Amino acid sequence: MASSLTSKSILGSTKPGSSSLSPDLRRLSSPAVQISIRTQNKKNLQIQATGSSYGTHFRVSTFGESHGGGVGCIIDGCPPRIPLSESDLQFDLDRRRPGQSRITTPRKETDTCRISSGVSEGMTTGTPIHVFVPNTDQRGLDYSEMSVAYRPSHADATYDMKYGVRSVQGGGRSSARETIGRVAPGALAKKILKQFAGTEILAYVSQVHQVVLPEDLVDHENLTLEQIENNIVRCPNPEYAEKMIAAIDAVRTKGNSVGGVVTCIVRNAPRGLGTPVFDKLEAELAKACMSLPATKGFEFGSGFSGTFLTGLEHNDEFYTDENGRIRTKTNRSGGIQGGISNGEIINMRVAFKPTSTIGRKQNTVTRDKKETEMIARGRHDPCVVPRAVPMVEAMVALVLVDQLMAQYAQCHLFPINPELQEPLRTASPVELEQLQNAAAL
Repeated sequence: MASSLTSKSILGSTKPGSSSLSPDLRRLSSPAVQISIRTQNKKNLQIQATGSSYGTHFRVSTFGESHGGGVGCIIDGCPPRIPLSESDLQFDLDRRRPGQSRITTPRKETDTCRISSGVSEGMTTGTPIHVFVPNTDQRGLDYSEMSVAYRPSHADATYDMKYGVRSVQGGGRSSARETIGRVAPGALAKKILKQFAGTEILAYVSQVHQVVLPEDLVDHENLTLEQIENNIVRCPNPEYAEKMIAAIDAVRTKGNSVGGVVTCIVRNAPRGLGTPVFDKLEAELAKACMSLPATKGFEFGSGFSGTFLTGLEHNDEFYTDENGRIRTKTNRSGGIQGGISNGEIINMRVAFKPTSTIGRKQNTVTRDKKETEMIARGRHDPCVVPRAVPMVEAMVALVLVDQLMAQYAQCHLFPINPELQEPLRTASPVELEQLQNAAAL
């Protein structure tokens, strides 16, 4: 890039060009002060949008706002020749969709997606995939109070502090409606992981307010999607599901809200995913999950409870299984050691706060800094965790497919060391046949 450095003196300088400085700079400067200014060829300047993209090899950029024309994403880096149709994405979008039960927001959206590029004759082409979902049930007038006053604990105030302007209706980009642009590519990422490595990702609600599902009541080795989807709160234990639903109903009828925890597991994750030092797998998972709206905490493996143990109690001892594979007897590491996956089940928990927009009177301030009271209107989830389940799955899938592609490019481009490394497992013939049958439908 062509550039040059020019030196201009301030206030009282006889050098040409000093007269172009603003009066404010002249008042604050002295004749002895010099400023070095780098001038550049404007044609070479580049501006990169920040905060709306994730991934390096499998890169997703989301767009759209809650009450705009629609939301969606662009997926760049998807491998070619993957069977893909709108129905592959729609299943998870329907799990995320609003208005699906009495314990979710009553906003009515079909969230029907449309793929407009990157797919030809049912196959990905390797070029960017554009996915779009129109908004059809906006009610902008519900947000008239929010245009004047800030909702407590919402992003209204901080968006104004950062940008000096914001989209009032629906919260704009801070709305959970933005996550459509994550769930759609997450569904594709899950399909790639399943097809290439036999990897499964399942999330479920393990806590609502003070109702906590004991860990020993869920068998992570045999947990199924059907068990999770068997009730509206997405808890795999029917008894605790009823307690969670009751807890949400109790605050919903009073215009209040509660938070909760989503647990996510990954079975058959390839070994070797993640890289030292700053790109450890758990660090990438934490960033991805904590980027979701309303998240307040992340832990994996033993998490904070591991701090109560000694090293002897906490260490996962190794053994060799009947197939000659190195395994661990316990899994307090959560499937990740040294920032790298070890082949055991990866497990993590994501905490979500109570929905900040509630129908109760609260103290706040207006945009012109006057104290006031407000009761927020609009349609909002009394508890976000039932709909957050597919969101967490999506973010975990986006991390893993990006890491899988990085691992393949760096460590499997040339023949592996069979004494220490395993090939990245591909799907079995039965799994491939199931995928092909699903694509044909």
